[in-house]
Amino acid sequence: MCKDCREKINKSLSFKIEEANEKFFDKQMYLARYQGNFRKEILEYKFFDKPYMYKTFAEIILNNEKIYQILKSYDIIISVPIHKKRKNSRGYNQSELIAKELAKNVKGLEYKRVLKKTKNNTEQSSLNKKERINNVKNVYEIQNQGIILNKKVILFDDIYTTGNTTNECSRILKLNGAKEILVFSLAR
Repeated sequence: MCKDCREKINKSLSFKIEEANEKFFDKQMYLARYQGNFRKEILEYKFFDKPYMYKTFAEIILNNEKIYQILKSYDIIISVPIHKKRKNSRGYNQSELIAKELAKNVKGLEYKRVLKKTKNNTEQSSLNKKERINNVKNVYEIQNQGIILNKKVILFDDIYTTGNTTNECSRILKLNGAKEILVFSLAR
């Protein structure tokens, strides 16, 4: 990511944390709106074979003291999983790279693989709102249930659009004993 782009992104950050209503997660936090330079950089990272950009995104997050303090108050960070076929095709899970880097740099926060995507469904971005709800049903399953029991969990995803993916993942996490869930994304 170019220095000028990083500066523009840092200036455009509008970090927000909100209570989640009618969702399985408790709170939602995101860095900025999914627009302009920030949108462009996320798309570059996700779709144009630039896995190294995770360090820059993590650095932007970690340099914000308020966000750092919020992250520090959670036990576990989990990334939204992608199917193994998509991971093999792309070469990496963009959310996983950032989540692991955050865990490595936030005292007391651990990265854990708890969710598995069992079906290679249609990408959410190609569907309308109603199709997105049905597209994520019964697509994820829990692994290592005991890890999340009575824990405060951060569920990390790169982009929050309708929230159907993170809500379905949160439903499974709550059903399996997660105490509290914060959905954290780069953009909304």
